[in-house]
Amino acid sequence: MSVLPSDSRSSLPAAVPEGVPAPAAPAAPVPSAPAAPPLPRRAVDWRLKFLLLALVWGSSFMFIGIAAQVLVPVHITLGRMVTGLLPLAAVLLVRRGRLPRGVRTWFHLSVTAFLLNVVPFTLFGYAGQLIPSALSGICNAATPLFALLFTLLLLSDERPTRARLAGLGLGFLGVLVVFGVWTGFAGAGPVGMLLAVGAAVCYGIGTPYLRRFLSGTGHSPLELSTAQLITGTAQIGIVAALFTDAPAALPLPVLAAVAVLGALGTGFAYVLQYAVIREAGATVASTVTYLAPVVAIALGVLLLGEDLAWNEPVGALVIIAGAALAQYRPRPLPG
Repeated sequence: MSVLPSDSRSSLPAAVPEGVPAPAAPAAPVPSAPAAPPLPRRAVDWRLKFLLLALVWGSSFMFIGIAAQVLVPVHITLGRMVTGLLPLAAVLLVRRGRLPRGVRTWFHLSVTAFLLNVVPFTLFGYAGQLIPSALSGICNAATPLFALLFTLLLLSDERPTRARLAGLGLGFLGVLVVFGVWTGFAGAGPVGMLLAVGAAVCYGIGTPYLRRFLSGTGHSPLELSTAQLITGTAQIGIVAALFTDAPAALPLPVLAAVAVLGALGTGFAYVLQYAVIREAGATVASTVTYLAPVVAIALGVLLLGEDLAWNEPVGALVIIAGAALAQYRPRPLPG
């Protein structure tokens, strides 16, 4: 899940908005100004990074399901946080970034880590013991809906529109379809699904909190993400030390699943998202949420042999359609 501010492009070079005429060129060239060398082409196109990000986040639920067969959810979260922190810290070191220093900023980072990492990661760990990984991915598809709902409730500069309200209504209808409410939740693993939806709710609360208190700190998304994982690792480390015992055994597949889950799904994924936001914009980057549940369903069914009732993928499509409608922004007519 994203930990980057929705307006994180403010720290990146601004481009001329589409439809706005570029500044007029001078009447004659200035002899003393040499021509700028052509910009080097990026080694990897942002579209490939976008698809890789969807694959990484969509496969996270499969690795959670594998790890949940042996480890308690708190240990899954701890392993995910530690192995996720390492690549972010390495990239930050290479780029010579700086961590925040203010006590107030670190307090908000701690709250953000609690809402966007510690609690949802642990809830998904419990859900992975009760429901198929594909179903966890479907429930996670409601994240943009909860994020928009709490953004409208908590941020005064956000205004509800007909499209947003219609998208919220359609999306939550999709959640009810996934739950199969007409059957009374019979055989649908309601506890596991409620845990997974609870994780999505945490993401929804944490997103506007992050935007309100951390988007104007002057630090890059990479710096904030690294600091956030530092505080989250400390929190879950204390919980693990006080309330859990060390695992009796760590089979290699489980150890590998946690390492991949953290290094790719939590660490490398944030680096990828940072790159996509920088090259394509935050709006484009946010649409990766629509592809992640598709990946989760495909991997769960094809690799883990999971069975899904017809209403679960259908509900996922309704949720994705609602999220897309809620995020729709009509382009202003040219004046």
